[in-house]
Amino acid sequence: MNTPAEQPSVLFVCVHNAGRSQMAAAFLSHLAGDRVQVRSAGSAPAGTVNPAVVEALAESGIDISAEVPKVLTTEAVRASDVVITMGCGDTCPVYPGKRYLDWQLPDPAGQGVEAVRPIRDEIEKRVRALLDEIAPGTRR
Repeated sequence: MNTPAEQPSVLFVCVHNAGRSQMAAAFLSHLAGDRVQVRSAGSAPAGTVNPAVVEALAESGIDISAEVPKVLTTEAVRASDVVITMGCGDTCPVYPGKRYLDWQLPDPAGQGVEAVRPIRDEIEKRVRALLDEIAPGTRR
């Protein structure tokens, strides 16, 4: 088992922390368990997680119904090895020594579950590839 110092840490960021970043964090937590520290946040968090996102993840066996959008803090960025942005533009703080990735994905806001499913599937594919890269051999 990894000690916290050896554990890779990933922060997923989008504007509202109600869709894409919540899905990515849920998939990484589900696939990696306690082998990766996972955070998600938004530059302008919504009041609740998008219900279509909750439904789409439930179809994949992941329950995020109790999650709430969180505000992006500089501390969260500092504590992360990898910061993955999803459409938050210039609102994400940048610190030297961090690895930044920008995942261009459609925004599920205002979309039904039918439109969210392909976004969910693309996020799962990217999260699986990320996990194989940052913590090889740890996927469930």
